[in-house]
Amino acid sequence: MGKGWIQGRSRVPVITWTPARCRPVHGVVAATLVWLHSSAVADTQTVTAPVGNPTQAVSVTARLDFTVNIGKFLFFRVGTGAFPTPSMFVDTVAFSYAPATIPAGAVVPINANNTAVNWSGGAPGFATPGTTVLPVEVRSNAGPVTIRATATSGLVSGVNSIALSRVSIASSDANLPAPTIPNAGTGPAVNVIGTAFSNLVTVRSANWTFSFNPVPAPLAGAYTGQVTFTASAP
Repeated sequence: MGKGWIQGRSRVPVITWTPARCRPVHGVVAATLVWLHSSAVADTQTVTAPVGNPTQAVSVTARLDFTVNIGKFLFFRVGTGAFPTPSMFVDTVAFSYAPATIPAGAVVPINANNTAVNWSGGAPGFATPGTTVLPVEVRSNAGPVTIRATATSGLVSGVNSIALSRVSIASSDANLPAPTIPNAGTGPAVNVIGTAFSNLVTVRSANWTFSFNPVPAPLAGAYTGQVTFTASAP
């Protein structure tokens, strides 16, 4: 076993275990073991009062560096849920579109059963589909945030379909706008306005109102589809 010193700011002992001085025991081969012991080096300074004035005030400084690591995050919610817990729930926006009124003068009512009446040929009117409002929230410290809409699956009922672009969204806050829903693929991005640090930090919430355009009148059916909204930051 040998012993030496490493030259530097502090003298660090090095202890070596040399395999040449060890024998294999039951097939186990000895290896070199190196153990190093070192201590942290701090910024230090020592000042003493002069011999002629031993009570003179003295002052020294010691510097200390700090490092704070803050990771990026991006929270995005459309519908159920609240920061910081994801809901893992997909909300459903439902529209009902059914005939509501018969045009005035289209028929002349008769108090009878199984009796033919004249029809003017005017199409019955449809009630305007209602709207659905969902809360939306974006929180991020990752820089400018953009939002896009992707047509995951179109509105389909059997062999019939309706263009997804007939669904529109209005936002209650222009700083958190809603993207345009495309018929297929991914639509253009909209920019979310940040709230702090030169728009690099964002804490925004709004209500998105979903509406359906019933013109032209679609074929009867229960149509289902899905849109995926994606928030991104650089």
